[in-house]
Amino acid sequence: MRSNLEDAIVEWHGKVNAGDLQGAAAAVGDPIVVLGPKGAGPISPDQFADWVVRSGIRLVPRSWHPVSERLMVVEEDATWPGSGKPTHVATVFRVTGAKVTAALRLPDLRSALELAYICREMAASE
Repeated sequence: MRSNLEDAIVEWHGKVNAGDLQGAAAAVGDPIVVLGPKGAGPISPDQFADWVVRSGIRLVPRSWHPVSERLMVVEEDATWPGSGKPTHVATVFRVTGAKVTAALRLPDLRSALELAYICREMAASE
């Protein structure tokens, strides 16, 4: 039986990989915090959906690493239009309710896990 955390991340991947503009916007919180090679910060669901369509990214989950009830690191194979060979990345996901409220993409599993553990400890010490 999957958790709400897993369900939200599976839905997020489905909407992103389908290039589903409305579905991608509905799968995320307002705002969603993002991190990637072009920057970091909070963006609106509409801005997130625009990025999904503009980038054409596809992220195929390869391994799942639960960190807490709200945090999960997913190792993925990323492709973009014309990219050819997949690039290995890892994303730190935070879920609130049934929506992804953070998607922090890092270049490898180790750095994503380190960031996720820091986020978990920061939240626990509030």
